[in-house]
Amino acid sequence: MALTESHLASYQTDGFVLCRALFDPEHMRDLAAEIDNLHERMAEREPPEVHVSWEEGQPAGRPPRIRQLMHSQCVSPIIDDISRSNEVLDIVEQMIGPDIMLFHSKLMMKSAHDGTWTAWHQDWGYWQHLSHEPTHVNCMLSIDPANESNGAVRFVPGSHKAGASDHIEVNSKSFNKALPGDLDAYDAQLIETEPGDALFFNCMVVHGSGRNDSPDHRRANTFAFDRPGNMKADALPADYHRRGRRDADGSAAS
Repeated sequence: MALTESHLASYQTDGFVLCRALFDPEHMRDLAAEIDNLHERMAEREPPEVHVSWEEGQPAGRPPRIRQLMHSQCVSPIIDDISRSNEVLDIVEQMIGPDIMLFHSKLMMKSAHDGTWTAWHQDWGYWQHLSHEPTHVNCMLSIDPANESNGAVRFVPGSHKAGASDHIEVNSKSFNKALPGDLDAYDAQLIETEPGDALFFNCMVVHGSGRNDSPDHRRANTFAFDRPGNMKADALPADYHRRGRRDADGSAAS
């Protein structure tokens, strides 16, 4: 799938664009089945190549629930395949060019009844100490239906044009940087999605999401992509290469 001129214009204007049915629902059902027991698996043993943040402040006696799992491609072959797919990379190429690295892949679990709200933030607020320029693009792939009751994501259209905002420190083990204000602090657009829909968004656009007090999970995976050579520290592992050249000096992929 390639973005139309209208899609690209929306992305430039709003800082995000929704691609409906990028993957079929059956593929998302397979992914949901693959991660269905992930809470129990990670509670028993967390592999060294991933980083799990758990929901905080749950009532005593409730089983632990994952809030987010970083490097999700390491625990899900389906997620790894999607991060390498033409469906995703063709769109990313339209946004940042033909040389693409996977910056990270992250499962956002937002479990039924237990999913907490995500404060307003720009992804660049987290990534600016790792990267030279805000060239990243995020792809948020819906595994479950997302709506207002289970904490669908909200974007502030056009907020990416204002540049980087000062974030405050938040007492949280997962999202520890945020912009001030509660869920109603911004004139935001709530984006309802179905399994297989994908939201592509700029790393500077302001976004957040509400709690999930509903009986339905709102799981999604976010894939962040960037150009080779934009990292301030050591280059990403070779396995994070996805398309085009690997390095900033123009070295070709093998």
